[in-house]
Amino acid sequence: MTALKMLVVAAGLNLLAPTAFAVELGVIGPTYEISEPHLLQMIERRLRDMERSGELKRQEEQARFRGIETVKHPLPVAGLRATETARTFYIDPSFTLDRNLLGPRGELLFAAGTRKNPLEVVSLSRHLLFFDARDPRQVGRARQLMASYRGRVKPVLVGGSYLELMKSWRIPIYYDQHGLLTRRLGIAQVPALVSQEGLRLRVDELELAR
Repeated sequence: MTALKMLVVAAGLNLLAPTAFAVELGVIGPTYEISEPHLLQMIERRLRDMERSGELKRQEEQARFRGIETVKHPLPVAGLRATETARTFYIDPSFTLDRNLLGPRGELLFAAGTRKNPLEVVSLSRHLLFFDARDPRQVGRARQLMASYRGRVKPVLVGGSYLELMKSWRIPIYYDQHGLLTRRLGIAQVPALVSQEGLRLRVDELELAR
């Protein structure tokens, strides 16, 4: 049976505009001309003043520096700690469709209520290794595991600089942005190794050397 990967997103927006009524109330008090300068003119003048004083250039340089630092040192994933007590648990990645999935011609591919396991279609070809590069113990443990599995490991950082580690190890290093993967996998301690066992995922939160 051919496996299909499909994601259907349907969004509908109904905009309701309330009817407005206007009533002539006459002049209640004295009126004056608006003397405030146009907002855009104020912004333009402020930018010109900042450019003349050098403030604009300084802020641009600061923004550029912050952007570079964010790329070099992404925010660490919150809520994780170095492994204190090793544990192993399993995850069934199966999911149940909450709506019908239709093909391009409107034909029914999968009915709502269908339960599927992604591991029936796609296998986890390499182990996923989550660790914090700011911790030398975790970096050392990661190197041991990568040597033990002969490269069949995908290193995923939850803290530290992946760019620096890529330069040092000369292999691709990934980063768990915003903790998306660790949250979905229920990981609370690192280093953690994720492997496939049959149609389940095995998660090992690994003990560190004292």
